[in-house]
Amino acid sequence: MEPTIHRGLAGVYFDTSHICHIDGERGELIYRGYDISELTDASYEEVVHLLWRGELPTRDELSAFRQELAPLFALPDGVIEALRNLPKDTDPMHALRSAVSLLAAYDEDPDGVDDTNVRRIGASLLVRFPALVATFERLRRDLPPVTPDPELTIAGNFLYMLSGEAPSEAATRVMDVALVLHAEHGSNASTFVARSTASSLTDTYSAITAAVGSLKGPLHGGANAAVMKALEAIGSVEAVEQYVLDTLADPKGRVMGFGHRVYRVLDPRAAILRGVSERLAEESGDSTWFEMSLEMERVMDREMEKKGRQIKANVDFFSASVYRMLGFPSDQYTPIFAVARISGWMAHLYEQYADNSLTRPRIHYLGETGKRFVPIDERG
Repeated sequence: MEPTIHRGLAGVYFDTSHICHIDGERGELIYRGYDISELTDASYEEVVHLLWRGELPTRDELSAFRQELAPLFALPDGVIEALRNLPKDTDPMHALRSAVSLLAAYDEDPDGVDDTNVRRIGASLLVRFPALVATFERLRRDLPPVTPDPELTIAGNFLYMLSGEAPSEAATRVMDVALVLHAEHGSNASTFVARSTASSLTDTYSAITAAVGSLKGPLHGGANAAVMKALEAIGSVEAVEQYVLDTLADPKGRVMGFGHRVYRVLDPRAAILRGVSERLAEESGDSTWFEMSLEMERVMDREMEKKGRQIKANVDFFSASVYRMLGFPSDQYTPIFAVARISGWMAHLYEQYADNSLTRPRIHYLGETGKRFVPIDERG
């Protein structure tokens, strides 16, 4: 009897979790009982506390959590030097992946997978991810790294370490929203990779390094950079329609930022980011990227309706214009995703290590059998 093959493990439940629920038919994303729309006024630290500890923090708990994190931003000198020695044209995701792996060498206990040690590493990685991304960005522009400000939040420090200037309250709020929306998303590719890697009881750094590698792909975290690349190539609102039509006419064409493996309706995160993008456009006085995005969404909706299909904008689509209006270069978009998603990855690793089972799916063999070995001298 031929086994049923689920390519890409689509629709296969491999474990249970209390962290996140997604209903792709209804467009719902829930973090530990809270619909994502309920959390858009929360700080990133509040949402991390929710994901890691099960509840939103009180004011005192939030203050204590931030005090716990503040001294952990600083990077080992050896890691900074390694980033400094990378070629300046290194993809920032290669730099991040390599640096995360290297952090293990500077950890007093990198291999312990008991809950206390994994949570210690998790807290460190939460704030070192933005420090790594910001440090490499400055080094490749021949600028000195910026020492983090212990008074700033994770979102505020990320912006500060990138620019060297105190971020505005509005920019920090936008960054908080972006981090919250990208913090967690169930068993996506990178989270599955993290849990699967950890299931061998290897160390946290190895599991997170693997997750960063998975996130880099253009079908996962790399999609937001591809959206911006497309918008830059199009160049104007007037040229959007023809671009979409030409792309859809190509059998191999794909309009990046549309469609999702899970959602069959509008990605709820995209709806929130659309509003953020509109506000940023109004505040900046330059609405070009937002208007191009709206036009692309309009044309795609029209063309998909003609085909009787539901292919809606996903979170990557509007995050591209948001990050551009915040001043980020496009090759930093995926690292920003990683800065947010480290919270979700770690939440899943806490669950995985606490109740571990080795991930060992099977693959159905379709090759030959019964072949006989012939010594090399007889093979001619």
